[in-house]
Amino acid sequence: MTQDALPVLRLKPKADARRIRHGHPWAWSDDLVLDRRARNIAPGALAILEDAERKPLGVGVASVEARIGLRLLDRDAGAAIDRDWLRARLRAALDLRERAFDAPFYRLVHAEGDGLPGLIADRFGDTIVLQPNAVWLEDRLEAIRDLLAELTGARCIVKNGTARARAAEGLPDEMAVLLGDAPAAPIDVPMNGAVYRADVMGGQKTGLFFDQRPNHAFAARFAREARVLDVFSHVGGFALACLAAGAHSALAVDASEGALALARDGAAITGVAERFETRAGDAFDTMTALGAEGAQFDLVICDPPAFAPSRQALQQGLRAYERTARLAADLVAPGGVVILCSCSHAADLGKFRMACLRGLGRAGRDPRLIHTGFAGPDHPQHPALTETGYLKALAFRLMP
Repeated sequence: MTQDALPVLRLKPKADARRIRHGHPWAWSDDLVLDRRARNIAPGALAILEDAERKPLGVGVASVEARIGLRLLDRDAGAAIDRDWLRARLRAALDLRERAFDAPFYRLVHAEGDGLPGLIADRFGDTIVLQPNAVWLEDRLEAIRDLLAELTGARCIVKNGTARARAAEGLPDEMAVLLGDAPAAPIDVPMNGAVYRADVMGGQKTGLFFDQRPNHAFAARFAREARVLDVFSHVGGFALACLAAGAHSALAVDASEGALALARDGAAITGVAERFETRAGDAFDTMTALGAEGAQFDLVICDPPAFAPSRQALQQGLRAYERTARLAADLVAPGGVVILCSCSHAADLGKFRMACLRGLGRAGRDPRLIHTGFAGPDHPQHPALTETGYLKALAFRLMP
């Protein structure tokens, strides 16, 4: 279809076109004129977005039956969304990571943060794991695979189609190897002086979370000779970085024994296994039990899953963050540090901070905020989308 032949979606007269002109990449379906022609636009099809005066705002992908009626791909309404366009976006994403990191282990594509709505790609050396979470990507998956192989030299590309976001797009859950052979074993990933084990075929999401890398490094500064507790540890994220920096000991807590087994493998490869312990179980129950045992740690980190994944879950999620802070505070030795994290985009930084302070206050502790952390440069934030800047990490010193 030529650009002139693309269907047009138009904003209603009362819709705020300035919001899009000033950078927001989404048009809500409620703001669109949805006549019969508009409703016949297939999900994922390219369409031109115009304001109420028929002035073009850009070209994007339509999904008029969903809450987000159109996602902008390019603010040039005449841009051809073809293979060359995809190559340019992927090349730009790769250039940023190659400047920021010395080794090829990072998030390579961060959806709207890299101008590719719905596409997540994590790189593990010569293996790339894709999460194509929007219908427009499915028709272009072969081109994306070939371009990534061309640009990075990747020998294995895996499609992980298990994210919840795919359901909203009407896409099925599926795992597939798009290029090469599936890794026969977890992949060793060096970060912050430690080695992590990423199970890209059977692990959580793409197998490893790169977003916490700068916060791991911050925590490691306070870890020398420290007793460390890493709750919701997954494959040892904070614990292994702290041990690599000289922590006296680290205890990792997670509900998944499989994840903890990978953490123990990582500790052995890093050479810190003798200072590392794990405990499988519910995080709240385990923290309560540790408190009853009188356990004390110099550094406690809690990095839970998204307690507030949507606005509807916000209040319940904030109560869970408050409870996390209260239980963690009981385990911090006088003068120690607690780091509390949230990956809930619905809980903005201010709400999350207040929930943490309520929990610390209920525990009778006197906190001082010493650091506010976010994801690293391989997770670029779109300034208009809180979804791309979901991660927050607050470090408090609890006064002696």
